[in-house]
Amino acid sequence: MTTTRAVHAIRPTGTADATGTTGTTSPRLGTGRRVLRAVAVAATVPYLTLKAAWLAGSHLGIPDGSLLLEGGVAVTVANAVTLTMDATVIVLALALTRPWGRRLPGWLLVVPAYVATGLLAPIVLGFPAQALVKAVGPGAGEAAKAAHAPFLESWVFGVVYTGFIVQGIALAGLFVSYARERWGGRRLGAPGRRLPSPTGVVAGAAALAGTVMGAAYLYWAFGGSAGLSPERAAAYSAETGVVSGAYATCAFAAAAGALLLARGGAHPARWPLALTWAGSAAMLNWGAWMLAASYGVDFGMAGRTTTVDQLTYAGQMITGLLAGAVLIRHLRSRRAR
Repeated sequence: MTTTRAVHAIRPTGTADATGTTGTTSPRLGTGRRVLRAVAVAATVPYLTLKAAWLAGSHLGIPDGSLLLEGGVAVTVANAVTLTMDATVIVLALALTRPWGRRLPGWLLVVPAYVATGLLAPIVLGFPAQALVKAVGPGAGEAAKAAHAPFLESWVFGVVYTGFIVQGIALAGLFVSYARERWGGRRLGAPGRRLPSPTGVVAGAAALAGTVMGAAYLYWAFGGSAGLSPERAAAYSAETGVVSGAYATCAFAAAAGALLLARGGAHPARWPLALTWAGSAAMLNWGAWMLAASYGVDFGMAGRTTTVDQLTYAGQMITGLLAGAVLIRHLRSRRAR
């Protein structure tokens, strides 16, 4: 396709120094990346507009009786934080496509890209599948609907999550192209030797943790209720099951990717690299986000967060940290060549 050819037509123009900068100006930006940048920026508009409206006192998309109307200062702070997070997508899209982005320390781009990947990957996987299940399946039953307290109008989820999906796809395209130029993506994804034994031990631990987390989420995806609060168990439907399935997929991706990266071999490491990046990011960032939220704003969830929930969030973070450590070791080994 034209866009794909434009993205891959860009080649590195300099060799990175110790800080990750090239010492040369960025190559001329192709049409594909211009389009991806514009799409990424445009996709932030719905979410930023809603958040700005809510901070200004509007109740757009918030039904009467919603728990959001009772949050007070805590909800205001949460809206400000999430607005800032989505606005960061604009800065990141510009940094990945402008000459000044090549002069920034590498970690200043990798960290927000990793966080964005982690927060958006389950949405990219889960929301389209959830919409499909809703369209062709029986949908949530009356008991499940009754278990949900009023929160947001249904159209808000469609608009916001569609924007998130577009952001995730566009940022992925931009970051992969940027990484190929700045750090030699072909080398990072090339076949290589087995990583040292200590890294293999960490990869094994990541695989074990990821498998346990994936199995737990699969159990809940198919209607299991052990460890869940009565409210969450009552709210189960095929639609909520798909969400758990998306988390299970990310957990298994982190487990498999970490093992494959540590093992090395004659096959290219591109897919193991992608699996470990996306899977570890999703596990770590969503685990941290949900753990923080469980101690944060009370949206009527008192008594709904169980000990199993807390352990699940911790398990996600452990999986992400272990798989992330293998990912870092892999990247360092390739850059040292």
